[in-house]
Amino acid sequence: MDFFNLHTHKGTNQANVTELVNQYPREFDSEIPYYSIGIHPWYIYKEQVEANLAIIETKLKERNCLAVGECGLDKRIEIPLDLQQIVFEKQLLLAQKYNKPVVIHCVAAFQEIIETKKRLLISVPMIIHGFSKNEQLAKQLLDNGFYLSFGKYLLQSRSLGTALETVFKNVPNNRIFLETDTVEEGIEKVYEVAANCKEISIVAMQEIVRSNFTAVFNNKHQ
Repeated sequence: MDFFNLHTHKGTNQANVTELVNQYPREFDSEIPYYSIGIHPWYIYKEQVEANLAIIETKLKERNCLAVGECGLDKRIEIPLDLQQIVFEKQLLLAQKYNKPVVIHCVAAFQEIIETKKRLLISVPMIIHGFSKNEQLAKQLLDNGFYLSFGKYLLQSRSLGTALETVFKNVPNNRIFLETDTVEEGIEKVYEVAANCKEISIVAMQEIVRSNFTAVFNNKHQ
């Protein structure tokens, strides 16, 4: 594995890239080599929740299901936050039961995410995908045991000269992942930008992410 893509919605099937492809319970593609599966807060349908959780639990027993997610909380959508919270917590408990990391979608609800992790005593790794916030929030998340994954906004930061570049530079190397999510650029470009931000080589960045992959995913892909 030369590159690991923590979160994408479309696999590229490149031989040198291991991709964690996001899957939904009712839109499952069995041809995808490695995937995460979860109920995204945007797509919570109350009458389908229990059936979808049952599908997720079945998939979590498979070796090529590497994580739960993306799942989480989003305060900028119409779906009631209390319903989002219930669905999120049920997925966290499944992740804990099957010892799988969690890929987190969070919009304007970071304090709730942190509180939930503490209250439920979640010990499996939790990764905030698409991190784009300030250094203060990054530190708070890191202090509470979260990993941070960077992609689209880091690419934008590099071209626009925004503060996220500095945030990324200061995140400890052992808490970083990289992703493409929905951007057109390949994961290689994200690694290039990340390496430039850290003022290291792409090879060194590959080693950082590879080490974190091994620590978090516990060789579940083998």
